[in-house]
Amino acid sequence: MANLKQLAQSLGLSITTVSRALDGYSDVSAATRQRVRDAAEKAGYRPNASARRLRKQRAELVAITLPSDPGHIGPPHFLDMLSGCAEHLATAGLNLVIAPVPRGESELEICRRFVDGRRVDAMLLVRTKRRDERVEFLQSRGIPFVTNGRTESIVPHPYIDGDGFSGFFAATRRFQAASHCRIGHIAGPQEYYFAHVRRMGWKAAMDEAGLEADLCAEGAPTEQGGYLAALELLRQPSRPTALICATDEMAMGALRALREIDGGSEISIVGHDDLPMSAYTSPSLSTMRMTGKNLGASFASLLLRAIAGEPAEQLQELHPLEFVDRDSHRRPLKAA
Repeated sequence: MANLKQLAQSLGLSITTVSRALDGYSDVSAATRQRVRDAAEKAGYRPNASARRLRKQRAELVAITLPSDPGHIGPPHFLDMLSGCAEHLATAGLNLVIAPVPRGESELEICRRFVDGRRVDAMLLVRTKRRDERVEFLQSRGIPFVTNGRTESIVPHPYIDGDGFSGFFAATRRFQAASHCRIGHIAGPQEYYFAHVRRMGWKAAMDEAGLEADLCAEGAPTEQGGYLAALELLRQPSRPTALICATDEMAMGALRALREIDGGSEISIVGHDDLPMSAYTSPSLSTMRMTGKNLGASFASLLLRAIAGEPAEQLQELHPLEFVDRDSHRRPLKAA
């Protein structure tokens, strides 16, 4: 039995066109609708009934909840991705709505209002937790969704993620190859999946090299969190000669901490996310980023395929990380 993607490929049409043809939308010509139906019947394709019912409600909205502080919707590296995602969803007649989550409020409650009020066709979730109640809720409601990041859910769900374990393993090995032994890690909160796997990648490289993985401090994934975590590591009797930070924001906070201590200019540092401002720190921040062109379009494509009822197992993308080498990782290593 063919799935929607295979049916679209056999017809030389987009997934969106095939989905809308099967649902009888008038923006698809009568001839194309009939051609698609005939091909679906011949291929034995049967649309997912619950997903089709949701599409018929025609809310024409996809929502994303973003944690926010006064005057700031973040995390900032999601905004470019969302712009590309919104542009591609619009071509399918869907609008992307950003719902800021003020500090102290629950993302789950906002998800519940959108879903139970039948205000959305699908949702996009970012900054996933290892055990994510938003994912569990949307799965329980049968609502199509895609996550930016994985979870430890035993039920498969669609996602796009970077391979944080391999990337942070490789970053640690690079420092080891440059003769660093005291390599510290500034970790994000371990309930977040991205923070956990990045820490595990750093630790695995340290363990494999027979080095102590004791220079680790955890903080909020913000500039302040990175600053405070860096100060904690720099107060150790044997402080690190290199730092690998879970995010660029944390790395920027760590750079300030390095400026405040004697010898801080000798400590190498690398982040993750490749925020635009990373190129303008002092020194310019070496970092990592997820590979893949136009991730916003990729998220939009997965959302449309999820709405069309494709199985979650076919909607999972894990991208390798690549290094963006600037100045901060090249600081000269001084003899101990």
